[in-house]
Amino acid sequence: MHRRLLRSLLFIAALFAASASLADSTHHSLWLLHGKTNNVYLLGSVHFLSPAEQLPEAIDAAYKDAEAILMEIDMDDLDPLQAQQVVMELGMLPPGQTLDQVVGETVYGELSDQAKKLGLDESLLRRLRPWFAGLTLAQLNLRAMGLDPDSGVEKRLTARAVKDHKPIEGLETLEEQLGLLANLPPKQEKELVTYMLADAEHISDEVGSLLTAWRAGDAAALEKLLKKDLDEHPDLIQPLTTDRNRKWVPKIEQLLNGPKDYLVVVGALHLVGKNSVIDLLQRDGHKVEQL
Repeated sequence: MHRRLLRSLLFIAALFAASASLADSTHHSLWLLHGKTNNVYLLGSVHFLSPAEQLPEAIDAAYKDAEAILMEIDMDDLDPLQAQQVVMELGMLPPGQTLDQVVGETVYGELSDQAKKLGLDESLLRRLRPWFAGLTLAQLNLRAMGLDPDSGVEKRLTARAVKDHKPIEGLETLEEQLGLLANLPPKQEKELVTYMLADAEHISDEVGSLLTAWRAGDAAALEKLLKKDLDEHPDLIQPLTTDRNRKWVPKIEQLLNGPKDYLVVVGALHLVGKNSVIDLLQRDGHKVEQL
C-alpha cells in the first residue's frame, strides 16, 4: 500500500508485494512462542505478492508443524456471496449520495484521475464510500504492478490447509474487519483517502522498501515505518493496529494452554514495535523467539 496508509491497513488490502525469493534471509518475519505442551508460531504476512514469489523454508516448516491455523479472518469458511454483501453494505454510499459530494470536488478529481489510469469506471467510483474508493484504487495499483492477492501469504496457506484438512480459525470476522474502516469518523475517513492519494506516486518505491524489510525479517526497519505513521496520524492508525493487537493477544494466549501446535498469521506490522502482538505477549511474561 502507499507509504503511510498502505503500510498500516494490514488486514484488508495491499500491504506489501514482491517478486524475489525469500529463501536467503537470515531471519524471517516469523516468531516462536512456547506453550505448556505446544508451539505457537507467529507469522507476519503480506497480503499481495507476485506469483513468482517463493516463501522461505522456515514458513513451510512452521506450517507443517502446525495442526491448526489462526488468521485475521477465517479464510476457508468465507462465503463469497456473503462477503460481497458485507462489502456492498459497508462500502457503498446510500442512494442519492455521491462520492464527490462527500469528499469535495478537489479530492474527487484526484480520485477520478487515478480511477481512469487504472481502468475503474467512474460511474462505479461515484457510488463508493471514501474508504472503499481509496482501498479499491490501492488494490488496483498493486495489481498494475503485477501483484496478486491470490498469491499472498494467507491465500497460499489457506489453499494448503484446505487440501491438508487443517482447520482455520479467525481472530475477527469480515464484518468486524471492514467495520473498522466503515465506522471511521468522517474526518479520519477523508484523511485516509487524501494520504493514499498523496503517496500514490511513490507506491513502487514504498512497497519495495517494505518488502525488503519483510524478506529480511528486519523488525527494526518495519517498526520504524509503522512508528512514523503512528506518530503522525495516531487517531487514524491506532484503531487499525494497536487496538486490534490488544484484542488479539488474549485469544493467542489461550492457544498456549491447548494440545495443538498453531500457526498464527497476521499482517507483518502487527508483530513489530511498541504495543505489537509480540510486545504485548512479552509484557505478559511470554518468551518469543524470532526464527
